[in-house]
Amino acid sequence: MTTPEMKDAWPRLNDEQWSRMVSYGAEKETTRTGDMLFHAGETGCPMILVESGGVEILRTAGPQQEEVVVASHSEHQFSGELNLLTGQSTYLSARVSEPGAVLRVHPASFRRLMDEDPELSDIVLRALLARREGLRVNAGAGTLVIVGRDMSAGAMALRTYAVRQRQPHTWVAAGTSAGEALIKAAGAEADELPVVITPTGVLRRATPAELGEHLGMSYRPVAGQTLDLVVVGGGPAGLAAAVYGASEGLQTLVLDSVATGGQAAASSRIENYFGFTSGISGADLTGRAVVQAQKFGARIASPCEVARLDEDGDGDLLRLVLRDGTEIRSRAAVIATGASYRSLPLPRWDHFLGAGVYYAATELEARACGQRAVAVVGGANSAGQAALYLAGRGSPVNLILRGADLFAGMSSYLADRIQTHPAVTVHTSTEVSELHGRESLHGLTVRSGTGGDVVETELECWGLFCFIGATPASDWLEGVALDDHGFILTDVRIDDATLAPRWSELGRRPLPFETSLPRVFAAGDVRAGSMKRVAAAVGEGASTVRSVHMSLAPVSV
Repeated sequence: MTTPEMKDAWPRLNDEQWSRMVSYGAEKETTRTGDMLFHAGETGCPMILVESGGVEILRTAGPQQEEVVVASHSEHQFSGELNLLTGQSTYLSARVSEPGAVLRVHPASFRRLMDEDPELSDIVLRALLARREGLRVNAGAGTLVIVGRDMSAGAMALRTYAVRQRQPHTWVAAGTSAGEALIKAAGAEADELPVVITPTGVLRRATPAELGEHLGMSYRPVAGQTLDLVVVGGGPAGLAAAVYGASEGLQTLVLDSVATGGQAAASSRIENYFGFTSGISGADLTGRAVVQAQKFGARIASPCEVARLDEDGDGDLLRLVLRDGTEIRSRAAVIATGASYRSLPLPRWDHFLGAGVYYAATELEARACGQRAVAVVGGANSAGQAALYLAGRGSPVNLILRGADLFAGMSSYLADRIQTHPAVTVHTSTEVSELHGRESLHGLTVRSGTGGDVVETELECWGLFCFIGATPASDWLEGVALDDHGFILTDVRIDDATLAPRWSELGRRPLPFETSLPRVFAAGDVRAGSMKRVAAAVGEGASTVRSVHMSLAPVSV
């Protein structure tokens, strides 16, 4: 039985569609059985159009892995998955299974296809999305294997990065027979964990930055290139700016220091976002936005940390300098770096990060905790969503608030549900005072009450989820006006006295969402006065693009 999803993944074009598709292809090539059309690890791989014969897509053999044929294409079908949009290295190979003829659609032609033919673009995009999802959920087709210890911060960082990037992968715990066999086959030692095994290499003591570089997902400079718009931050605000910037013809690049999605991707369920009556996970919402931005031609690179932003030369361009010293020039920039949750000032906090202390409540963290007791710290919507999600997964949840009123900082629909949920216990006027455990978190001490009426209680806790007040990610900025808390001031919030002489030369004040540095804009949680809601961040990100266009428009005289 063929499901709608399978039809989306493996469409066969009719004659008229095929004729249009072929117009984007290169010269026809005659193929023989066994010919390799591309190999895993190559960048800039083309889409293969099969005119006749057959082509099979395969995962090549590796340590403890046999060769696996992932898909087969025949007449009037095409190869490829999301790497055609993202530009990342391919992790699969293509081999001719039956002699015939093929054409190649190279990256520049593929971009034209996506821009010029809406019908074919929709068919291709549905296929690429369905194929990536199929690879993601099919462990047998996994082309990337992460091996590490269950309660390891390094392993958790890699797994989080892979999940956020929708990267098909398999997790294997060290200490299991499968894990030990993989470590041995890869020629690695126990002290070199976490290890990542790909079709083209083995990464020891791997980090997300090294994995991103290996997969071709980090920034690749193009000599002499000047962009129209660089967006710093890949959360809802940054992704909205990228969607609207790229769709309106701006050559757009998104840089994120961790992985796309921002804080929103850490939310298990968002129920009050416009248009999603049954709610949607933050990862799904931002994942769709990533593909949408890439569909319109935006480039997205992560992890890529921006260390400095200033005007270049005579001020006509901006210069962004990455942590590794790479320089990028752009006509405009949007700062959408958001804010990060604060940590609790407790001994061994950093020791337990990724080993029982988390800043996100998604399936990944919930799976690590199983159905054991957990605690959530915080009184805003993110904390409430986490508590309900974890309770729904079978964990007894202690929700810990410093304040005395659950309704003070949380939407009433969430607070009402929490009060009636049998698996959630609310502790008001309470603080965490101590963490317990050796290698991983096993319990905590809480202090409740005020004044002289304070009671200390020990709680079993295998996962502490922290969602307390946020700190803006703005400490890397120089020459941009901030408020007393580090949030970026924009437009009418900027005092005339703080504006540099450059503004007099321009003959104007900052536009909506523009900072004290001309053609640099701010949107989302990092901006002073923002609402700190996903919908508001999306609106701000989209709105900045209008101001970007206005700032780049020639001055009429």
